[in-house]
Amino acid sequence: MHQPNRPRHARGDGRLAELDLLRFIAALAVLAFHYLVAYASVWGDRPAELFPALAPFAGLGILGVELFFVISGFVILMSAWGRGVGAFARSRLVRLYPAYWLSLLAVAGLYAFTGAKALDPKLSAGEYLVNATMFQRLLGVTDAAGVYWSLWAELRFYLLMAILVIIGVTYGRVLAFCGIWLVAALGAELLGNDLLNQIVMPRYAPYFVAGMALYLIHKHGSAWLPWLYVVAGWAMSLHSALERVHGRIKVAGFKNMPVSDLSVIITITVVFAAMALVALGVLRLRPSRVLTALGGTTYPLYLFHSVVAVALVPPLVSRLDPWLVATITTLAAVLLSYLVYAFAERPIQRLFRPGARAALAPVVPRERVNSG
Repeated sequence: MHQPNRPRHARGDGRLAELDLLRFIAALAVLAFHYLVAYASVWGDRPAELFPALAPFAGLGILGVELFFVISGFVILMSAWGRGVGAFARSRLVRLYPAYWLSLLAVAGLYAFTGAKALDPKLSAGEYLVNATMFQRLLGVTDAAGVYWSLWAELRFYLLMAILVIIGVTYGRVLAFCGIWLVAALGAELLGNDLLNQIVMPRYAPYFVAGMALYLIHKHGSAWLPWLYVVAGWAMSLHSALERVHGRIKVAGFKNMPVSDLSVIITITVVFAAMALVALGVLRLRPSRVLTALGGTTYPLYLFHSVVAVALVPPLVSRLDPWLVATITTLAAVLLSYLVYAFAERPIQRLFRPGARAALAPVVPRERVNSG
């Protein structure tokens, strides 16, 4: 299959500072949704009534995960390119599990040693151990934290990518993989078979596929078929996003989840447009320590922000203004997440990096990715 010439904007350093910023924005969006709209049991009141001016915007933060999925499709393909399945698996394990295990310990400790009640999953010690595998949903065990649901989607994406890595990642094979996955996702959506849905993930596949297609555009330049996949992913994602928001509105009521269909469509379109600008090299930021830190803080922030809210909001809300409580809790979550990144996650990753880098340096660009 013909491969377009590599454009000048496609960089080979494996690090895109603009993605660090987009990842952090996605994490803040999810935090805003939870803090200002979703966590009624944490506040002891409906957050949308406490923050009525922000609720219509914060409610859209539920779609921050969708931005994570598009970014994941982009960067996981970048990570897999030129790697064997062993190196790919090692990079994913080291990236995904250390911060996850720390967050799991934080959740277990919070409910075991404090009087916290909000968002308590009420798990046994054995069920927390099952959660440590990250395969709890496959085994029918409740997630220890609500945000863990997206990690099961990420894991299944990694398993599908591992098949592609075993076959060999090339431009043509990625295009074939994306096309087959989109068709299978559409078929699964129409058939409604539970097993097929678990494998193909029809509600999330469009985001992953679009991200992969955008990486092909970034790496090899524009061509009609990758752009067709992006447009198809966007169209299918609109349906998925609207269904997810409608499900939330059905449970909470529009007053407590004041998000319109038009705002969902605009948000998903902005997500795809921003990623397209990254792929084309139009949205470019100079790498900096600040952006690197924001990118590194993203995954811990996604994992830990609910723990911080449960620990801080109930004791503060009766003494301070809700806006001040939300601000303090957000800053505390960001600070804790940075500390986890700087003093736990990054040192652990460095332990595994030298050998892998020595083996892969001639082939694979050094990079950091977020899964979220």
